[in-house]
Amino acid sequence: MRIPELLGLIVVFGLVLSAHSDEQLPKKDNETMEGKEVAMPVTLKWLGHASFRISHSDMVIYIDPWKLEESPKDATLVLVSHSHGDHYSAEDIARISGPETKLIASADVVEKEGDGQTVAPGDTVEVAGVKIEAIASYNPNKRFHPKANNWVGFVVNIGGKRIYYAGDTDLTDEMKALENIDLALLPVGGKYTMDAEEAAEAVGHFKPKQAVPYHYGDIIGDKSDAENFADKADCEVTVLSPGESLEL
Repeated sequence: MRIPELLGLIVVFGLVLSAHSDEQLPKKDNETMEGKEVAMPVTLKWLGHASFRISHSDMVIYIDPWKLEESPKDATLVLVSHSHGDHYSAEDIARISGPETKLIASADVVEKEGDGQTVAPGDTVEVAGVKIEAIASYNPNKRFHPKANNWVGFVVNIGGKRIYYAGDTDLTDEMKALENIDLALLPVGGKYTMDAEEAAEAVGHFKPKQAVPYHYGDIIGDKSDAENFADKADCEVTVLSPGESLEL
């Protein structure tokens, strides 16, 4: 075979291989890219005591920010459960708030802040596609957080997940009635709120998929309370250190 003919065959063979490759690769790419959304995780970060940061896509939600070390001004929403100083901090709200940040809080917090949207137990608010449910948060048999104050916890519906933040509370009928909770954030320090045993009992009633303890390590309680809760709770429990995150 002469050289020009050989070169011609090589070129034709290469074109056939290329066509075959082009036929197969896009099909494989389509199987992985078209018609399927890459799930963006919902990330929870414990900021210490009773403060949390929840993020998903470009949405950032802070709950009861207090004693923050940074000033990112990245909050889409700020949720505040009540006006006690370890939950409502105007200084910390200012550290995370930008021009478009929205505050959703109990009536006493909105009054002190001079801004925001008031919620009471049973209310539902939707902001930027995120639904916030206000849940009654109180001590049935203690004087620290009376039910009459209309203080709240929150169920945050974000990224297909339902995250319950209990606020400062003991076990209540409203908590027992919760449904379809993916992640429960529960106080375990005792005295002002539930202790580890009561928090574990709460989990047995509304059966969240997993839980994270808080309200220890600062004003009252320590890590042993969180570990005690983890031992007793009938669900997956993650004990975080301040600054650590959990992905859902």
